[in-house]
Amino acid sequence: MLAVDPEIAELASMVRVETFDRERLALARSWDIVGTVALSDAVERRDHVVPGDPDVAIRVHRPVGVDGDLPCVYSIHGGGYIMGSYGMDDGRFDKWCQKHRCVGVSVEYRLAPETPYPGPLDDCYLGLQWVYRHSAELGIDPNHIGVAGASAGGGLAAALALLARDRGEIPLRFQLLDCPMLDDRQITPSSRLDELLIFNRESNTFGWRSYLGDLYGSPDVPAYAAPARATDLSRLPAAYVCVGAVDGFRDEDIEYAMRLNQAGVPTELHVYPGAPHGVMLFPDTAVAKRYAAGIEDWIGRQLRVESIS
Repeated sequence: MLAVDPEIAELASMVRVETFDRERLALARSWDIVGTVALSDAVERRDHVVPGDPDVAIRVHRPVGVDGDLPCVYSIHGGGYIMGSYGMDDGRFDKWCQKHRCVGVSVEYRLAPETPYPGPLDDCYLGLQWVYRHSAELGIDPNHIGVAGASAGGGLAAALALLARDRGEIPLRFQLLDCPMLDDRQITPSSRLDELLIFNRESNTFGWRSYLGDLYGSPDVPAYAAPARATDLSRLPAAYVCVGAVDGFRDEDIEYAMRLNQAGVPTELHVYPGAPHGVMLFPDTAVAKRYAAGIEDWIGRQLRVESIS
């Protein structure tokens, strides 16, 4: 057995762990993964529909009573490309918008397997493009927008950074990649481990098969679908990559962070011993607190503005 943090190992029996496949997908989607989060009235939340083919829903979070153009975090939820909702970001932005005086935007992208690549990424880009073009009315500094995501959301955030760079339409300031799902090939040692707590090898395979559709197993999978396949990582925004040492994505995330640094992209890499995928399901454990504190410190530095009215 892998060296899972003892606190988490003790609590793991209380967490519902499933191997995701097509048969269990409907059940998994019925779970309340957002939970009951007490939200304050210090943050205003507004849903917008971005016109497209199809339309895309986004939720904009803004601190009440703070004027001026604020920095923005454009967040993409996780869920293996197959589940999840933009409501998963409500609790985080309720804290971040107040603490960091920023605007948070969450995007409700379509899910696989019903909508394989490039549909989910197209949705994320459409939402980001709309936010950038409407930054004045949203009270966002168009030159201070970054992307963030965890797990599959981290993979989409990395892909969005590549796409924004190559299209040259949106100048991104940073990318926060929390245990990102980057490599469909599953060729690293950590990706081949079977005794993972939350998201095992079989579930990872199902997620990638669902997302890539007919492209799965092909040597021609584009980097926008699986960012680990990108050959050019230069000219990307500053990055933060964090992952647990007991996470199937550990090796691909470490390699991606190293390659970003080698390409001249300022990148911080944090690997947490004993932390499994989904470590924040155990928020009261010491390792989860360290994990969260690392993200808080880095995102705070990215969002710091010396003079906001």
